[in-house]
Amino acid sequence: MFTVPASPTILVDAPAPIPAWALAERAVIAANAEGVQAFLAAFVDGRGYTRGLEHYGITDGADDAVEPIRNWPIAHALGGDDAIIEAWSTVWENHLDQYSRAWVPEVASVSEGIYYREFMPQFDWEHISEGMAGFYFYGLSRPDDPRYAIRLRRFAGLYMNEDSTAPNYDDQHHIIRSLFNGSRGPRMTPPNATDWDGPEIPGGAPGRRTRFLNSGNIVGDHPLNLNSTNLAFHAYLVTGDEKYRDWVLEYVDAWKERIDQNGGNIPSNIGLDGKIGGEWGGKWYGGVFGWNSPDEGVRNYVFRGPPEAFGDALLLTGDQSYTGVLRRQLDNLYAEQRVVDGHVEIPHYYGDQGWYGYVDVNGRSPGLGNRRRGETDIYIWGLQDHDLARLPKTGWIGYLEGDQPDYPLTALQEALEEVREAGQRIHDDDTTLQYPTGITRWERSNPVATEALVNLTLGGADPGGSGHGPLPLHTQVRHFDPVARRAGLPPDVAALVEKIEANSVVLTLVNTSPLTTRTVTVQLGAYGEHQCNSIRTRAGATPCNGRAFTVRLTPGSSETLTIGLERYAYRPTLDFPWDQGAPEPM
Repeated sequence: MFTVPASPTILVDAPAPIPAWALAERAVIAANAEGVQAFLAAFVDGRGYTRGLEHYGITDGADDAVEPIRNWPIAHALGGDDAIIEAWSTVWENHLDQYSRAWVPEVASVSEGIYYREFMPQFDWEHISEGMAGFYFYGLSRPDDPRYAIRLRRFAGLYMNEDSTAPNYDDQHHIIRSLFNGSRGPRMTPPNATDWDGPEIPGGAPGRRTRFLNSGNIVGDHPLNLNSTNLAFHAYLVTGDEKYRDWVLEYVDAWKERIDQNGGNIPSNIGLDGKIGGEWGGKWYGGVFGWNSPDEGVRNYVFRGPPEAFGDALLLTGDQSYTGVLRRQLDNLYAEQRVVDGHVEIPHYYGDQGWYGYVDVNGRSPGLGNRRRGETDIYIWGLQDHDLARLPKTGWIGYLEGDQPDYPLTALQEALEEVREAGQRIHDDDTTLQYPTGITRWERSNPVATEALVNLTLGGADPGGSGHGPLPLHTQVRHFDPVARRAGLPPDVAALVEKIEANSVVLTLVNTSPLTTRTVTVQLGAYGEHQCNSIRTRAGATPCNGRAFTVRLTPGSSETLTIGLERYAYRPTLDFPWDQGAPEPM
């Protein structure tokens, strides 16, 4: 017996032919579990260590060792087998041990371990973030793991002046004091190429290290550091301790104010005095990884940090002005657009000469390379026509707009092919081959596909984790299994978010089993941040007042529900619906 965790409960007893997309969805969920086992067999040894030499640096550092498996916890939280989250946890725990034991004498900050106290000692948040993605997502399935809360408190404390040996944060000027920061505090001296990328590797890419010759001025704050808010954000989700919420808003609000002062353009350097461009001659566009980065002038990473931080603040407050900060930056770029051969181009860089580096709005660039993802995020957060107008009406967005009815099946078939191709790369991998350039063999061999599942089952954009994030989940719904008392769709159940509007979501649920009744709990929002007001089915309307409701589906049954909701009504939490108690208003 089990206790139904949410009210109301809706009974669906309407057998119908099982749609192809529902069967494909369950096939992807099952294939992900098989893919994990294939990856483990090929790339993880008996100690739980990833096979191969441990490296430090941008080319192939500690983050790259676990970046390829960053979405495994998401695969479990979507409904994948428990073996997925157990495998990720095993690899993560041993990864921390493996890289804590790996010393690089040539680099002072990691001469006693690439990890120090289980965290990067001094590095940039472009790469710290990539390595942390799976850790954040782990909380979706295991929010009550005591190790998770302990680490979140300790890691967040590195940026809240709770660790006297790591004074990363200046609480007077509300800045993080260097582009290089971590468990050993901020680096306040110029790094050289070895500090950036580790010792030179024989046979490595020729000329690669020259990109760091002009990248020594790392003092002061940078948009990348806004990624650090994910630590305190997740600490708040797990503990409910107000100090974490307060710190996120303090730091984000300081950036929000500076961006407003700068005409809506995100500064790429804040001086130690708290002034825009303070370490770069007053130039708001100066700085490593800035609008005209001295690192070959192409790596403009100012959109890698603000989406994460302003998204955190939105989830913590429901205040859409945080979305507006990112929207205004995009407005500034589009205000400079030009049309070339019928194609709209916008700039991705800014220097002494003004805006430059024009790129087709549908093209790619090393600068602002995640712009399209950011535009999708902003639309999903605010659901404004102004933001929708920028997006191509193809793929997932086209489907939500009613233009591509076959998209769910197509996307899920492509996800299965993604798993198959990665599995083939694993099968073909030559385990005896040496890689003198240091690139991990498994970088493109992750046989777990989750983007289509996040889009279709949750109604959210992919939270990323490589070059864009990881963002917290911004979704319409999240599913739980009240029988197994776990996160994710129950066995046999398929879900499809068909339409998203300001005050409603259309969700179809299908029980693909011909023999077994299944029960699913539907939560509004990834963290229970939305309020359910009503549920309309073919049988009529059912009132609802809270974060979640439950649906019982008899064998072969399906139902399309139109869920009325109020967005960002409640404080977010990682607690499962049956553990939440009364929701706390924003």
